[in-house]
Amino acid sequence: MTLVTRYHPALVALHWAIALLIIAALTLGAVVMVKIPNTDPMKLEALRSHMFGGATILVLMLIRLTIRIRSAHPAPASAGHPLLDWLGWISHRVFYTLVIAMAGSGIVMALQFGLFDIVLFGHGRIPADFWVLPIRSVHYALSRILMALIALHIVAALYHAFVLRDGLLGRMFFGRRRIGATTPVRIEPKVQS
Repeated sequence: MTLVTRYHPALVALHWAIALLIIAALTLGAVVMVKIPNTDPMKLEALRSHMFGGATILVLMLIRLTIRIRSAHPAPASAGHPLLDWLGWISHRVFYTLVIAMAGSGIVMALQFGLFDIVLFGHGRIPADFWVLPIRSVHYALSRILMALIALHIVAALYHAFVLRDGLLGRMFFGRRRIGATTPVRIEPKVQS
């Protein structure tokens, strides 16, 4: 088994790019687009940006997942308590699931409302109300869960940086990746005397 001290540079770049894109997409969807009436021409532009952003996030997340599976990465971090360690382990997996589910629900919503034709080709009008279909509630709920998970992720990063001071954040920045083979720990049997 090979261990490294930092994540693959492609993972680092994708991590920060996806983080910025997710924050932008969530802000555009939850703060900006909500205030624009569906009859306003700016809604179409905002929706176009939101949809392209979501599609970009999905593609980058799938690339990131592929690289993550195929590349060597640092040993699992420890927060000093099994429950916190499990929470860190599960939250990273939930991140991938949530982001892919968010994009998926957005695609389903776009298909159900005919938004691809409206946004890409200018055929038709934006529906008067997106909430008429259940998928809108799913997309909304996923966005709020994702926001909560992002907040938890930031708190955990700050905890590692300022409380534990374990250098965990350095693993997700660019720099030299020291690579080494791990050697299994050998436990000697106790000899009865």
